[in-house]
Parts: sequence; C-alpha cells; structure tokens
Amino acid sequence: MIVRALDDSLLLITQPEHAHLAGEVMARARPLAQHPRREAILLAVREHDNGWAEPDAAPIIGPSGDVADFIAAPIAVRQGVWPRSVNRLAGTPWAAALVAQHAITVYDRFRSDDAWTQFFADMEALRDNRLARTTLPQGDLIADYAFVRLGDLISLTFCTGWTTAQHYAGWAVQRQEDTVLVTPDLFGGDTISIEIEGTEIPKRTYESDRDLQEEIGRGRRRRLSGCISHGGTESTEG
Repeated sequence: MIVRALDDSLLLITQPEHAHLAGEVMARARPLAQHPRREAILLAVREHDNGWAEPDAAPIIGPSGDVADFIAAPIAVRQGVWPRSVNRLAGTPWAAALVAQHAITVYDRFRSDDAWTQFFADMEALRDNRLARTTLPQGDLIADYAFVRLGDLISLTFCTGWTTAQHYAGWAVQRQEDTVLVTPDLFGGDTISIEIEGTEIPKRTYESDRDLQEEIGRGRRRRLSGCISHGGTESTEG
C-alpha cells in the first residue's frame, strides 16, 4: 500500500493501481515507440506490483498504530509479493524476467542482510529461468529493465508525494508541486497529464488492523491530478 499524507488525512493507493499508472505513462515514452519488445516491457511495467493485491486487500498497522505502507510492511510480506508477481506473468517470459529483475534491483540495499539471502537466490533463479525461455541475453534484459524502473519511479514519485530526486541509470525523476520532472526528456517534449484515485481516511492512530480496515471501508475515493514534464536534457545525477 502507498500512503500519501495530505493536510489532515491519508490517501491510500494500492500498488497495482500505481503500477497501472506507470504503464500508462511509459506507453507514451518515445524510446519505446518502435521497440521490438514494447508490448512485453509495457506488460511488465503495468503488472510489476500485481503480487501486492493480496496484502493491499487487507492493510495492516505498524507498531505505532500507523498504516504499514509498502516500505514498512513486514519482511515476509515484502518478500512474498515477488514470486506471485513473476509467476502471474508466466505466459510472457520476458515480462516475468523483467519483474524478477525489478525485485532484485529495488531491494539491493539488503544484499548484506542474512534475512534476505534466500530471497535474492530465489529471485535470481526465477529471473534466469524465465530468461532461459527466451532467445535473448541478460544484457538485453538489463537494458529493457530501465523502462520498468523509470515507470515505477515516475508513478511512485507522483503517488507518494516524494520531493527528493530519484535516480536510475543516468535518469533523474523529481516532483515539483503537481509536476513530475524527468531528466533527460523521455516523452519528446510533451507534457503528459496523469491522475490516480485512492481511498481517503483520517490521519490518526489506529488501534488494530480491524480498526484500520473498517475505516477504509468508510473512506471516500479521492483523485490526485498532475502532469509529467521534462526537466532538461542532462541528468542531474551526482
């Protein structure tokens, strides 16, 4: 679950909803327009978080009574998401391999943590298994993965409200008010309107998972609107 803090409330956005927005965004990316694997890449972008559907359907609280978002969720939840996401794309091995690579990439900071050792071994095995079902090398997978990560970062930056610049492979993504700036330009100079809906609930301490879930049941849907534009021609990384 993505938890966006508003003035006096919280907006809860599911991970699958965020991923679908990422797919809509990357469908406009100029470098993908004639890409030979465009459809498989966009499938991976749209579905990379489908394994979060189950935990997002039953949100839980953290130790302090706040909503446990996708970063604060228990380790078993975070690790359990990704085999589901990969296996649900079994019919498109390239997309499945891209999602496995995504899991490996986003949790790389835990490489030295013993609690994550088996996770990385399992995800690398899944990635290599799906990749072996294609005729393409891992270098092509890493190159294509950049589109998955960029879509993820653009949508996450918008949905979460992050203002700190996010970097990947020479790209920079940063929010300024309701605009997400992408550097270098990914969309041929176009400004792209985006929106997403979430469930608005009070910003308060919750007594239990049930308390939270009942509040979500009473919540109203609220829409966030904004746009994506280019922040220049050079990356701001470093």
